Amino acid sequence: MLEELEVRGLGPIRHALLGLSPGMTAITGETGAGKSMLLNAIRLISGQSPETGRVRSEDDEAWVQGVFSIAAGTPVAAIASEAGASFEDDDNELFLTRIVPASGRSRAMLSGRGVPRSVLANLADRLVTIHGQSDQLRLASPARQRDFLDAAAGDKPERDAYDIAWQALRTLDQRLERLQSQEASSRQRMDYLRASIERIDGVGPQPDEDTELKERRSRIEHAAQITQGVETALGALDASQLDIDIDAEGASATDLITKASQSLRDIHVDGEFAQLAKRLESLNADLADVVFSLSHELDDEPKVDDLDELNGRIHALAELTRNWGPTLRDVMQWRDRAVLEVEDLDASPEKVTELVQERGRLLRDAVRAATVLSKARARAAVRLSQQVDHELSALAMRGARLDITVRRREDTATLDAHGLDDIAFAFTPFPGSPRLPMGKSASGGELSRLMLALELSAASRDGDKARIGDESERRGDAGARDESVNDPGMTFIFDEVDAGVGGRAAVELGHRLARLARHAQVIVVTHLAQVASWADTQFVVSKGQDAGVDADTGADRVVTAVHEVRGDERVREIARMLSGSESDASLMHARELIGDSTLTTDAGKGPARV
Repeated sequence: MLEELEVRGLGPIRHALLGLSPGMTAITGETGAGKSMLLNAIRLISGQSPETGRVRSEDDEAWVQGVFSIAAGTPVAAIASEAGASFEDDDNELFLTRIVPASGRSRAMLSGRGVPRSVLANLADRLVTIHGQSDQLRLASPARQRDFLDAAAGDKPERDAYDIAWQALRTLDQRLERLQSQEASSRQRMDYLRASIERIDGVGPQPDEDTELKERRSRIEHAAQITQGVETALGALDASQLDIDIDAEGASATDLITKASQSLRDIHVDGEFAQLAKRLESLNADLADVVFSLSHELDDEPKVDDLDELNGRIHALAELTRNWGPTLRDVMQWRDRAVLEVEDLDASPEKVTELVQERGRLLRDAVRAATVLSKARARAAVRLSQQVDHELSALAMRGARLDITVRRREDTATLDAHGLDDIAFAFTPFPGSPRLPMGKSASGGELSRLMLALELSAASRDGDKARIGDESERRGDAGARDESVNDPGMTFIFDEVDAGVGGRAAVELGHRLARLARHAQVIVVTHLAQVASWADTQFVVSKGQDAGVDADTGADRVVTAVHEVRGDERVREIARMLSGSESDASLMHARELIGDSTLTTDAGKGPARV
């Protein structure tokens, strides 16, 4: 509930402080006195963009603050806490503040803390509903109309049943989407693994094969040097292994050692010479082994023609180690693991098939729940339309009608979080007028009375229960659905609701505003005494001349004052609204109006007096 509204430096208002109460509050005053500035102030703390030129010429900035009382544990309290407001330290009060400089960007504050403007808008959306000419488009969207119908229908059991079915379907869809995404990823993975395995198997690597091939390539690349070196070594060790003229080349090492050994044995003296001869013979055996190995090196030396084939093989092995290495042993181990992974990935399609079948069952459950919800909405649409038409007739709009259509979509693929329904409100303001969508078919005053009729019809659903729809729920706040729709914290503000109304219809209008005020705070800006007389509290907006002169125009400055009227002062204000004067007749008529509304209140048909 809005407990207090304070305004400084906004338009003609130098300073105004309104202490507001539960029930119905009337704001009255002559045309042009500045009543609209109070609505602009509420729009500012509701997060709307400021209009240019609204700061008083002699002030540097405009300052607006609204103090709201809220209950702990509500969505509003949760939003405020998330934004950093410690409202529990302020007796469960929220301070919504807006500062608009003469030039530059405005600032938004929540209980003394700077916040984005969107935070104020989010909070005010759950605290205040303004029904004025510039505010009627709030119910123009199909989503808002659906939420309003649900709130007025009291279809919470059907919505809860559908929510359960929808959430189960969405949860499975998310699982299925993840698994199908994984399946697609798995297929890509399997394709990669299989191609890799095929590539490795096509090369057929052996452990350390690349090292051996590189050594062989090196021998081929140095074949001339190897041949020359081996032949020279063999020629020195054993010339008989080569086609060499021994006389020309001289004796080989094996021949010389054999000759030396034989010479020592020819001494025929046992002892040291025999031992030395034996050692030479042993050395000659080692040389013979070396000669044998070198001679085979000449026979086994690869041909130079093999080099291209070797390089091709080495390149193929290098590609494998570059992708799955670093060694060929690592490549072969990776290949074995890949084979096992492919076997595991092949099993996932079975789970996808199982979930697809489960989804079919959950979809059928959700469609059945959506059908039940649709029928509840259709019944409520008929009832709400009839109630609104009745209220409009009492509000001097005989022949006006509201048509609410609930069209159920047949394509289950269009199922969403709200069911299968397309809901539309169409308003016919007078007989013969075309039936047009909400917000495009009537004047501001007619739309204001339509909104009042809607609020009254929602409040009186189920006969004598008289419960008001939770406006936060109407805006699609899923978290507010579990709350009672009888929300005493909501503030309804009506502007231009009395346009084109007079006589008995004006009395009925005031009566219905007072009836709505039994369940929520109602603030009405009105020119009609018949409406203002129903209020629990009345504020008068008046204008007068300041002591100074406007620096820009040279004219006397005009200031707007706001003050509460009570007792005789209120009677005089009602008389002024009736006839423009305070004649005896108008004063008597004013007392009669206030008395009639008081008697009606005492009979239990209006708001409780404070």
